[in-house]
Amino acid sequence: MSSKPISMEKRYYPYEDFLADTKDLTEKIDWKFDSIIAIARGGLSLGHLLGEFYDIREVYSINTIGYEDTVKLEHVKVFNIPELSGSKNVLIVDDIVDSGDTLIEVLKVLHKAYPAGNFKTASLFYKKSAKIAPDWYVQETDQWIEFFWSVDLNRKK
Repeated sequence: MSSKPISMEKRYYPYEDFLADTKDLTEKIDWKFDSIIAIARGGLSLGHLLGEFYDIREVYSINTIGYEDTVKLEHVKVFNIPELSGSKNVLIVDDIVDSGDTLIEVLKVLHKAYPAGNFKTASLFYKKSAKIAPDWYVQETDQWIEFFWSVDLNRKK
């Protein structure tokens, strides 16, 4: 069911960097959208901040499972597809485009459910080895990113 564990250098990504990179991302996005879909869980913090920044209340999430801890699963599961019948231009956000499998599957599901919708993508990080590139991103990386939202509450005191 699972493929091999990912072993690579890890980089801690603190809130301050997240805030600065999110500001940089808003300067790159040059498209008017009416709703945001955050890929849960990694894209939720970014989706929330962008919703606040752009004053958009139509912030939704879509769930995916592509990893178990650091083990990449063979297939990405996509579920909890939001109701987008009132949306025309939708920005899909995630923390990182790693292999690209998650983004490809999310786009496939959304295009099938809403063929008239316009979908563009944004992320904080992008790996050049990914099968797909987001429309906008801030940093390229080849490291495993340990986002503050994944590790800070779990740190031993």
